[in-house]
Amino acid sequence: THTPGVILRNILENPGWYTQYTPYQAEIAQGRLEALLNFQTMVSDLTGLSIANASLLDEGTAAAEAMAMTLAVKKVNGTPVYLVDERCHPQTIAVVETRAWARGITVQRGRAEDFQFGGDVIGCLVQYPATDGGVHDYAAVCARAHQSGALVTVATDLLALTLLAPPGEWGADIAVGNSQRFGVPMGFGGPHAAFFAVRDEHKRHMPGRIIGVSRDS
Repeated sequence: THTPGVILRNILENPGWYTQYTPYQAEIAQGRLEALLNFQTMVSDLTGLSIANASLLDEGTAAAEAMAMTLAVKKVNGTPVYLVDERCHPQTIAVVETRAWARGITVQRGRAEDFQFGGDVIGCLVQYPATDGGVHDYAAVCARAHQSGALVTVATDLLALTLLAPPGEWGADIAVGNSQRFGVPMGFGGPHAAFFAVRDEHKRHMPGRIIGVSRDS
């Protein structure tokens, strides 16, 4: 969580982010919006997904929001079932299970390679890299999920994605995680900075705020 001085001065403390856009515009909205747009663009590039938001609280709640979004996209007749890889971070699994109970979703833990899709399964959650550091290939899991219309959420590490294949390239529908690995201070256990990226067709179900660029005539 250390931020090098050159990054701190030239990016985070860049006066362009917190001075007025014009002499008569006193607030810092323009710089803040541009900084958030840069964040979204970086997340989209690293995850290989079309659109990202700005942003969510932490990885656990972002994964729970992904499950809720999956429920909105994939409709089932019976009790919805959500599959969670046991190699996800334990705190993420705990938040997902708590939210699932409130939403009437049944969570089943197991290994991603053993997931059985179909029936009332709405989607799954996998960790990339896993909580023990393992890097697994989930392309076959994504293919089986998509055959039944289920969505695949990947909880991932942006810093790892500078080297690993982006989830969007091997079939993930949603990518979530924590961006503190990029030097964001821990804040005495306080707020984190999660990210949430999806394929373009799911953007209307996406939680949080999206900073866009408009074009005039």
